[in-house]
Amino acid sequence: MILEGKRILITGASEGFGLAVAERCLAEGADVAICARSAERIERAGAALRASARAQQRVVASAADVSNPDAVKALVAYAVQQLGELDGLVNNAGIYGPKGLIEEVDWTEWSRAIEINLMGTVLPCREVLPGFRRRGSGKIVNLSGGGATAPLPRLSAYAASKAAVVRFTETLAEELRGTGIDVNAVAPGALNTRLLDEVLAAGPDKVGKNFYERALKQKADGGAPLDKGAALCAFLLSGASDGISGRLLSAVWDPWPDLPSRRAELSESDIYTLRRIVPKDRGRGWGEP
Repeated sequence: MILEGKRILITGASEGFGLAVAERCLAEGADVAICARSAERIERAGAALRASARAQQRVVASAADVSNPDAVKALVAYAVQQLGELDGLVNNAGIYGPKGLIEEVDWTEWSRAIEINLMGTVLPCREVLPGFRRRGSGKIVNLSGGGATAPLPRLSAYAASKAAVVRFTETLAEELRGTGIDVNAVAPGALNTRLLDEVLAAGPDKVGKNFYERALKQKADGGAPLDKGAALCAFLLSGASDGISGRLLSAVWDPWPDLPSRRAELSESDIYTLRRIVPKDRGRGWGEP
């Protein structure tokens, strides 16, 4: 029960990974507020969560567009009204956006993906931070993905926005240094969720032959377990992760349960961050001044 008594807001939680995070937070003792754009879907998810909650636990569900500043302001105000001051935020809401060559995709759809994935991460942070600062504590978890650390041809809006989310996470962590507020990014792994179904529906002509074939294999293999990423989010929302901030952590590959013993090493290094690779990093002797 590492989140006993905590109050957590999770965006994009009507299904898939966001819902798995909400379920894990409940299981760890937290009260949760969840949101998504579809009122019908988020109410259904809220009802399912309430059915599994303990008697004293509270679940708040509301529809909100996280890329809209007024909607986010109302969302956070409602969550605080219903639950009390928030202790944590998980920015999970996101979309792939248009699939195809950059010169061929619809520009409105491309821009909309940036709004949802990037602005929809920044805006909730802006709204919760004044309360976090007043209390001198708080946890923020931003969802990254494969697009943050490697090129994703034909999914350029997703790749660009997710890389931006990670650099925003690192930057915000520096702004919050010494405040008692931690902010990190999570890569949950290749998940078999709605986004995978979108790739398969789009087909190889839109997403590229290699990416499509990897998606088919992922579908057949089952993908990364949702509960691994959810467990990492719960860890980063808990007191066990105090002082760990500004990191991009892989739920599948990184030894995150051991990080509390590595706090000092992390704070003095650029481990688990985005950085430029120079020739000497790859054993080359050229490129030096």
